[in-house]
Amino acid sequence: MTNYDAVDFSPLNAFTADEVVTHSPVRDVRLPSGKVLALITLDNGRDHTRPNTLGPATLMELGETLAGLRARASAGEIHAVGITGKQYILAAGADLSDVSRVPSRESAVLIAQLGHKVLGALSDLGVPSFAFVNGLALGGGVEIALNATYRTVDASAAAIALPEVFLGLIPGWGGAYLLPNLIGIENALEVVISNPLKQNRTLKPRQAYELGMFDAIFSPANYLEDSLAWADGVLSGRVKVERKNEPGKIERLTKWPIAIKMARGMLESKIGTVPRSPYVALDLLEKARSGTKEEGFAREDEALADLVVGDQFAASMYAFDLVQKRAKRPVGAPDKSLAKKVTKVGIIGAGLMASQFALLFVRRLKVPVLITDLDQARVDKGVAHIHEEIGKLEAKGRLDGDTANQLRGLVRGTTDKSEYADCDFVIEAVFEEVGVKQQVFAEIESVIAPDAILATNTSSLSVEEIGAKLSHPERLVGFHFFNPVAVMPLIEIVKTPATDEQTLSTAFVVAKGLGKNAVLTADAPGFVVNRLLAKVMGEAARAVYEGTPLLTVEKAFAPLGLPMTPFQLIDLVGWKVAAHVQDTMSAAFPDRFFSSENFHALAELPEVVEKDKHGKVTGWTKAAEKVLKGAVGSSPASEAVILQRVQDGLAQEIRIMLDESVVPEVEDIDLCLILGAAWPFIDGGASPYLDREGASERVFGDTFHHPPIRGIAAR
Repeated sequence: MTNYDAVDFSPLNAFTADEVVTHSPVRDVRLPSGKVLALITLDNGRDHTRPNTLGPATLMELGETLAGLRARASAGEIHAVGITGKQYILAAGADLSDVSRVPSRESAVLIAQLGHKVLGALSDLGVPSFAFVNGLALGGGVEIALNATYRTVDASAAAIALPEVFLGLIPGWGGAYLLPNLIGIENALEVVISNPLKQNRTLKPRQAYELGMFDAIFSPANYLEDSLAWADGVLSGRVKVERKNEPGKIERLTKWPIAIKMARGMLESKIGTVPRSPYVALDLLEKARSGTKEEGFAREDEALADLVVGDQFAASMYAFDLVQKRAKRPVGAPDKSLAKKVTKVGIIGAGLMASQFALLFVRRLKVPVLITDLDQARVDKGVAHIHEEIGKLEAKGRLDGDTANQLRGLVRGTTDKSEYADCDFVIEAVFEEVGVKQQVFAEIESVIAPDAILATNTSSLSVEEIGAKLSHPERLVGFHFFNPVAVMPLIEIVKTPATDEQTLSTAFVVAKGLGKNAVLTADAPGFVVNRLLAKVMGEAARAVYEGTPLLTVEKAFAPLGLPMTPFQLIDLVGWKVAAHVQDTMSAAFPDRFFSSENFHALAELPEVVEKDKHGKVTGWTKAAEKVLKGAVGSSPASEAVILQRVQDGLAQEIRIMLDESVVPEVEDIDLCLILGAAWPFIDGGASPYLDREGASERVFGDTFHHPPIRGIAAR
């Protein structure tokens, strides 16, 4: 255990020069009972677009503030301490830019210890402390509340979360010990591990309250006044705070270890064993079952320091920077003032993909959306499906009744192409074949205005070839979504040599309006994501056809840390789609991409692989074994050989893509992989990982990054 009062934190002063300090001014509030509550309001002096963060200087100032309040409490001047934030925000956690700059493990330990010393003081003031969570609270913001004696939350707060595991860290300022002892192990596993691994899912205030993270929830209209009145009731004894998971009520002997064991099995099945932070967090949650708070904090100090200096956190910070900054300012996007205003959207097709497009466009843009297909029956089925999906959103409370009815009214279906005459933006969702796409665009182009935008959702075909028969090829752009459309945040915007600036600008503005991140790519086979996934899937298929057992191939890819194994991925995207993409890539680059006729034979089967309840591939179906019989060789490859092949293949392909200007910089490739293929933050996309593993040096004698992105311990 550490005596935090004896620790010298002065070395951290070196990191405070560029810190936007969140100050902690105090004002005394006289409560109705006559008691005095000293209220701290965290405020960095910026508007809500720049959240409060907790860097070293911020923590040191807050520590001094709390020390002063402890003295006042001892003197009987105050009866309670409250802490809240500026409008809409309590705090967004640690200042990660400061954390990523620490020069040594010793400095990382100091940052962990400083957080524990300062936030831990909230539970040792000599009077009760109240956290009034008036808005966004992430990471250290939530840990401020956990360290307080009592907690309330504003029902309109933007998000409540402990997202550290998503970034290669753990809740290191009390969260890993305090949370399971407040809300129970099963709920804590959800907040600390499961949610961050689900694309960084956050909690709504009501959810956090129902989990037991807060003692009371109040509406935003009078949130602070109601919280202060509630605190007065607690202090005077009129309000009794009951927690369903009080330490004495939490079952620790059986339920706790069983929950940990189940979570470990889930992690191994879902993410493999490469990511460190989820397992470190799991170990901390397991040990929080017993022992003192001081012991729990000491464990967090060491665990956080180990992760901060590692490769995975360095890569995560690179990835975080791409998603937070580069994604919001797309390289190559023309001035948005050039964009055509979109007041009506046309979708060619009425199948599943077209329906997903229609739902997204109507929800986000709130403009009329028109769908079409070969006959009225298909059109009616498509419109009915969209209405049904709107109904599901209404049933879940994500849309109110008026909005749901408005959206239904904006969606229409027709077989009469002339109704597309006033559409500003028309996107196709038809069969992935050049001739089919050329035909539907020819029909629509004769109807729509000369400056209306045409977009193709092709995943790998040449956009230029699709537009070869257009009278105005300059108005055609690739607009490639990823499945599921509502969830995946990436759109690859594909520019042909003919695409003009208005078309390109409109595509970027529409993508932003849809809530998506857009990356500009050249019109190259597979663009970015599918080209590199085709390399991954192709190397997996190559190994199988050489005679390597299926599960050996699956295991060989584990060190990549991908969210899915190759054959899980193929099964998800569909064997027909995978076969088509492999054909496209091997036709374009026969010396670098593998394909096999057996892909198409397998694609005709109803089921190709067998999977367990977690979705993990366990083997071929009997029908697939029959197709493969006699088609595979007798020269199986080892896991190490397969892994090096895919590493080197990816390094080679990325280098070629950069040399051919498919995207401006390697950062754009990593951004595409993170957003479009859920490539792990702990890899930083692909390029930092390939540099670390030596693949870049093996293939082209250099690295993608100078210096390579490595953790402090490896520098």
